[in-house]
Amino acid sequence: MPATATVFDRFPMPPCAQLLGWTLLEHDSEKGWAKTSFEGRAEFLNTAGYIQGGLLAAMLDDTMGPAVFLMTQGRFYTVTIAMNLNYLAPAKPGRLIGEVRVVQLGKTVAFMEGSLTDDRGTLIARATSQARLIPTERLAAA
Repeated sequence: MPATATVFDRFPMPPCAQLLGWTLLEHDSEKGWAKTSFEGRAEFLNTAGYIQGGLLAAMLDDTMGPAVFLMTQGRFYTVTIAMNLNYLAPAKPGRLIGEVRVVQLGKTVAFMEGSLTDDRGTLIARATSQARLIPTERLAAA
């Protein structure tokens, strides 16, 4: 089954998304909802054998911003202003699923909420985030 074209096809995947194994699974641009997956690699483990919390935060952050990018048809990318994160269970190596909803999209700021689960559906972490909207044409100026 061929992959569905999205606004992401017009831009190269950022190195951080590649490192995390980011994949867009499903989305509803009109509703501001997206589902992504990540690969919790052995290199991400802490001393206890679980994925380090900062990498889980990066996965959630890399779920939230793309939802805004999809919702705005690629007109805006996001720069995180603040993110409140709660860790609810340790994450073992393997596939992790991020799900996000854009709660409110303003003229300059977006508000999002998201979750990260493992393949069995165990809730690993939840987060809320606020991000500044940056016009995509500024990417060329960087």
